[in-house]
Amino acid sequence: MDIRPLRYFISVAEHLNFTEASKHLFVAQPAVSQQIAYLEKKIGVKLFHRTKHSVKLTEAGSVFLKDAREILRKLDESIENARQAEEGLIGTINIGLLSVPVRDFLPRLIRKFRQKYPKVNIRLNFYHVGKIIEKLKSDELDIAFTLSLGLQSIGGLEYKNLWTQPHSIIVHQDHPLANRKSINIQELSQESFVMLGREESPPGFDLLLAACANHGFSPNLVNTASHIDAVLMMVDAGIGITILPKYLQLFSSPTLRFISIEGDDFKVDVLASWKKKNENPSLPLLIEELELLLSQQNV
Repeated sequence: MDIRPLRYFISVAEHLNFTEASKHLFVAQPAVSQQIAYLEKKIGVKLFHRTKHSVKLTEAGSVFLKDAREILRKLDESIENARQAEEGLIGTINIGLLSVPVRDFLPRLIRKFRQKYPKVNIRLNFYHVGKIIEKLKSDELDIAFTLSLGLQSIGGLEYKNLWTQPHSIIVHQDHPLANRKSINIQELSQESFVMLGREESPPGFDLLLAACANHGFSPNLVNTASHIDAVLMMVDAGIGITILPKYLQLFSSPTLRFISIEGDDFKVDVLASWKKKNENPSLPLLIEELELLLSQQNV
């Protein structure tokens, strides 16, 4: 990419003197004359009126000067953008997340990150746990804020634990168990369950089945749904009970009751996860900001 002809032309146009232009460019005058001659031949027009005593821009030269300056400005800008992109200062980060667990935490993280790196675009993609796992596997996400369920199935991941999240038994306020503070899973053997479909969240679905099996029964599954809100609505309608992360209590219907589960069967981690071999140069900057925010919270 030889931009010397443009730079030499602009210098001559600004000084209207080949000798002064060559001094400004720190090159010999013949080199400047050669580049101007090459440029005029290349574009097929005369750019200067030259006599022994003066140099003036032609009409074509005046028009070309404006464009040449803009070309060099854009080129310098593009080079700088490329350098910043290589350093991760310009780019895009695709984030996958569940709808609720990091609703307070993530906006604070993004706000702090954007203050430092305003040219990095953040894309938020809401998925169920199962879909987040798929998207991480296929490299469609740079980082995910999700539950630890099922992430062991993906090799080469890095994790940053945010906090531990218990699950709760969720029933309607009129359910016989609604006033209990805690319940043993075994007490639910005769209950009807509604759940998020396995295709939406294989790890969560399997976790419930395994926990019930460990307590000697298989849950009576009467209905499934493709979205957590639909599961909660079915519980609210009295179709069945469910077991879901306790954080949903913050945004659920006031007629639902979230009851603690006895034992450690249903405790999972809320975490940030990304592939070790992710090549997005902006991602390490976000992870650095994430670690800083976590350290400030722990002080």
